[in-house]
Amino acid sequence: MFLPSFSNLLRSMPPTDWKDKVIVVTGGTDGIGKALVEQFLQLGARVATCGRNADKLYQFQIQHPDASLLTLTADVSKENDCRLFIERTISSFGRIDALINNAGISMRAMFEDVDLDVIRQVMDINFYGSVYCTKYALPSLLKTKGTVVGISSIAGYRGLPGRSGYSASKFALQGWMEALRTELLDNVHVMWVCPGFTASNIRQVALNKEGQQQGETPMDESKMMSADTCAQHIIQSMGQKKRTLVLTFTGKRAVFMNKFFPAWTDRLTHRFFFKNGELIK
Repeated sequence: MFLPSFSNLLRSMPPTDWKDKVIVVTGGTDGIGKALVEQFLQLGARVATCGRNADKLYQFQIQHPDASLLTLTADVSKENDCRLFIERTISSFGRIDALINNAGISMRAMFEDVDLDVIRQVMDINFYGSVYCTKYALPSLLKTKGTVVGISSIAGYRGLPGRSGYSASKFALQGWMEALRTELLDNVHVMWVCPGFTASNIRQVALNKEGQQQGETPMDESKMMSADTCAQHIIQSMGQKKRTLVLTFTGKRAVFMNKFFPAWTDRLTHRFFFKNGELIK
């Protein structure tokens, strides 16, 4: 399947000028987050990003030694870390034009087997991490009439077996962002993105029933949309001020089927995620 190049996508974008805009991306050391940071830097933006892995952040900073990139070690599940990250961004760059709540984690376990702390951890990162960062960034975003983006998932439209805590966190994220969008209409652009299957390390670091990283993926990552292509679509949609963005044919089909044929979709989803009675993790 033909995938448009970044330069072609840029030419098709509306005349949004990202040069010198201040973009905040949580979870920017891997996957979609890293691709977003790199592409915004290419567009001339000033970017602040955070993550829990100090070594990866250090290497990222070495690759971009100029003053356009700010990195900070932070765990978005901790409110104080989020506050300090946002305050450091504003003190360094003076304002925030866009906040992309990208940091997230998944899980792989049947609900009857999972330790409840796993679900709490997933909710703390995926939902409360977005709430904390947005709360502290909002005064600046109101001044700049900026943008808030939430990186959600098809699991925010369709509950997935073995991923109950992940689905819950993404349903919560989308419901909260819809309420926020309505509150801030005409003042701040609010948008959520459902990437579908995208090549990243989210499956390798997904938590098992004991809360340990799974360490492997059952999916063929080479057949998925790349993180770079996903980031291109996100940036384009931010420029177009879209309400939502659902990516990949499989993702669009899942949302459509679940809306109009929910019972049938239950069966199809069960068939996809269970092989010989065993959950695909």
